[in-house]
Amino acid sequence: MHPATGAVRPPADLAPRLDLVEELHGTPVPDPYRWLEDADDPRTREWSRWQAAAWEDWAGRAPGRERLRERVGQLMATGSVGAPVHRGARVFRTRRAVDGELGVLTVTDGAGTRTLVDPLALDPSGTTTLDAWRPSPEGDLLAYQLSEGGTEESVLRVLDVATGEVVDGPLDRARYSPVAWLPDAGDGERRFYYVRRLPPEQLPEGERQYHRRVWLHRVGADPATDVEVFGGPVPGDPEGAPPLPMTTYYGVWTSRDGRWLVVSAADGTAPRNDVWLADLRGADPARPPLREVVRGLDASTGVWVGRDGRLYAFTDLDAPRGRLAVADPATPGPEHWRDLLPQARDALLEDVAVLDGEELERPLLVAGWTRHALSSLSVHELASGQRLPGPAGALELPGAGSVGGLVTRGEPGHDLWFSFTATTVPSEVWHWDARTGGLELESRPPGVVEVPAVTSRLLECASADGTTVRLLLTARADAVDGAGRPLRPAPAVLYGYGGFGISMSPHYSPDALAWVEAGGVHVVAQLRGGGEEGEDWHRAGTRGSKQNVFDDFLAAARHLVTEGWTTPGQLVAEGGSNGGLLVGAALTQAPEAFAGIVCSAPLLDMVRYERHGLGATWSEEYGSAAVEEEFRWLLAYSPYHRVVEGTEYPAVLFTVFDGDSRVDPLHARKLCAALQRATASQRPVLLRAEGDVGHGARSVSRSAALAADRLAFAAAATGLDVAR
Repeated sequence: MHPATGAVRPPADLAPRLDLVEELHGTPVPDPYRWLEDADDPRTREWSRWQAAAWEDWAGRAPGRERLRERVGQLMATGSVGAPVHRGARVFRTRRAVDGELGVLTVTDGAGTRTLVDPLALDPSGTTTLDAWRPSPEGDLLAYQLSEGGTEESVLRVLDVATGEVVDGPLDRARYSPVAWLPDAGDGERRFYYVRRLPPEQLPEGERQYHRRVWLHRVGADPATDVEVFGGPVPGDPEGAPPLPMTTYYGVWTSRDGRWLVVSAADGTAPRNDVWLADLRGADPARPPLREVVRGLDASTGVWVGRDGRLYAFTDLDAPRGRLAVADPATPGPEHWRDLLPQARDALLEDVAVLDGEELERPLLVAGWTRHALSSLSVHELASGQRLPGPAGALELPGAGSVGGLVTRGEPGHDLWFSFTATTVPSEVWHWDARTGGLELESRPPGVVEVPAVTSRLLECASADGTTVRLLLTARADAVDGAGRPLRPAPAVLYGYGGFGISMSPHYSPDALAWVEAGGVHVVAQLRGGGEEGEDWHRAGTRGSKQNVFDDFLAAARHLVTEGWTTPGQLVAEGGSNGGLLVGAALTQAPEAFAGIVCSAPLLDMVRYERHGLGATWSEEYGSAAVEEEFRWLLAYSPYHRVVEGTEYPAVLFTVFDGDSRVDPLHARKLCAALQRATASQRPVLLRAEGDVGHGARSVSRSAALAADRLAFAAAATGLDVAR
């Protein structure tokens, strides 16, 4: 039997459908597979073992699976190199060798280049990842964070850069923690601000992932003696005022000279935040005199104080495509802001960098923009924001692609570094010298791989309400005619995300290239809910408007068929995390539109999503089932609740990760069970569960294996011959 066919159904006694109905806001809500929420329940364990065996049986017969793993591995064998981070005479950067499983952090100084943190040396199993790192202003100390088993439960340590010796830590409960160093004051005490959750024994069990605070830590001191700086009562609030929500995330930043401290707070992933500023000159760092900059406004804002003494505000307040404003730090509120870079008419402001070395004729401001997720860079006078005239006002990028973070030395200078990637270009680092205007390739990944000859183009289609949706399509160069039209319909993967203001920008994708090389078409949809067109675009796909995202995706699928790129019998929808919700909704709303679905680390039970993983932090994106109106939004599209018995569903592959602490695998388990019972088709519904890995970073070999399995499934569903 061909692996694309054959229903997969466990014995009835292994997957009982319970008569469990819960009434919420007067509405009966069936939940027949709630028992699958508990991973430790013996029934769930037995069910999961059966699913694992079913997956292994299917995968062992999938044509071309090993060929795909080999090819994806070859395309991943580029290695990697990160942009340089300068601290004094030292340069820090991440690197991954051609045959490396994980990136390592290196430092270059008078003693040469050496490795500071190598996760694989610490854990040969490859399940430990380097989450974040931050050198001290002097470059003599390094704060870094590691997670084990994919949990993202970052543990923070500090090492002496000269010796490589760990001199502080571990500090646990530091997940998603920034580190903001204070400069060496010469008193023998080295300190930094960071974010850490309260001790678990102080909290109810269901709240132990939350309740963050900003702390001041002294290197080498017992973390129990750290001083809580922010996160309890808000400075300036009247006594008895409610504290910030337990789901609040905090940001913290200090100027290189240690004078200025910025603290920001956002409730979960809300697209708005509050900001406070403190002048630490003459103040006790443990009791910073914080004052409000932004409070209670429906906007996202980041602020800092420049070396010129001005307060800079990067914000979407009254500017959904972003703007940069300046003010006096003595009067930092929005009413005093003056636009330096106003909102652009048709582009998003993504990043800025200041170059203010004495060797320059005048200080400069470099701005990073995107238009439909494609990057550009412009150059301006720092004082006025005016763009330089003529060719000097823009940097000519190496192609149509994506620019990463703009990096300077962090002190007066003329050097700018940034990363660049495109469909066939692994991320490389470019350097711009503001003195000469020279732009050159500073470093590229160490490996050279032969990529297929492909063509990429931006398509447009109309969603259900007439909104223009854009698609970045990649096909083999010999699969299109002289006008860029398809020669014939081909197996296609349509990928989407559509959430949290995240843009789907072009980047080097080994799995997409392997698919296209084999004769397929790969398409990335820029859906509402993402960030491609600004904050208004994001909000048009959130909360009560979430259905817009699914409509956009289904419109994209129809357009690909109408324009001759593919057919419903050759089309696979793919997405992960929030994108897993997307394809789960597409699956249950329009099963006839697809031959297959690849659904990774998904959210699928939207009635109970807040109760698991980090779901409680996402109510600003989706809404809350505790609120009647929002509950009705959620129930209307919740994939788990839209399964209909006797429906001809497409082939479905769920991929989940046992260490995932963001999206619990229970979502996939529940919808998998429901579909296996309900589907009337002879297409498989499978669950691929992977241990010792989580939602995010993973080793290269694990990434290649996962990509190959997803592609093999898509190939089987669409009839693409990948075994050649």
